Amino acid sequence: MIETPKGSRNKFAYDPDMGAFTLSSVLAEGMVFPYDFGFVPQTKDEDGDATDVLLLMDVPAFPGCVVESRVVGVIQCEQSDDGGKMIRNDRVLAVATESHVHADIKNPRDLNSKMIEELEDFFIAYNKAKGKKFKMLGCKNADTAMKLVKKTRVK
Repeated sequence: MIETPKGSRNKFAYDPDMGAFTLSSVLAEGMVFPYDFGFVPQTKDEDGDATDVLLLMDVPAFPGCVVESRVVGVIQCEQSDDGGKMIRNDRVLAVATESHVHADIKNPRDLNSKMIEELEDFFIAYNKAKGKKFKMLGCKNADTAMKLVKKTRVK
C-alpha cells in the first residue's frame, strides 16, 4: 500500500485508528521522495509500524493505492528512535508487477549502480532533518526480504 508517492515533499502516514492517511511531515524545499514508499499490509515490524516498502514503478501512485508487486530484495538499515536508540528499520525493495521500466529488475544487483548510494544519502538527510541518525547495513536478496515479511506478518 502506497503512503507517500515518488516526487512528493509531503510525507503521508496511514493512521489505522482513523482509517485514513494523514500528513506526517513536509520535506525541506528541494527535497522529495525518490520512489514510492509504503508498507506491506497486515505486518508489524520492530519499530512498531508495518513493514516498509520502497516500490519501483513507472509513474508515481497515490496514497492508499495497493500495488501488486514482486519483492526483489531488502535494504537493511538502522535509524535512531525518538530517544536516540538505534533500531532496525529495513525497507523491502519491490517492483510493480505492471512496471515496464523496471521489469528486468529481479534482485538488488540489477539496480543502477548509484541507486543504493543515492537512497542512503536520501535517508541520511531525511533523518538528519528530524534530528535522527541513519545507517545502512546492506542490501540483501528477495529470499531475505520474504523472510522479513513472513516474520512480521500479523497473525
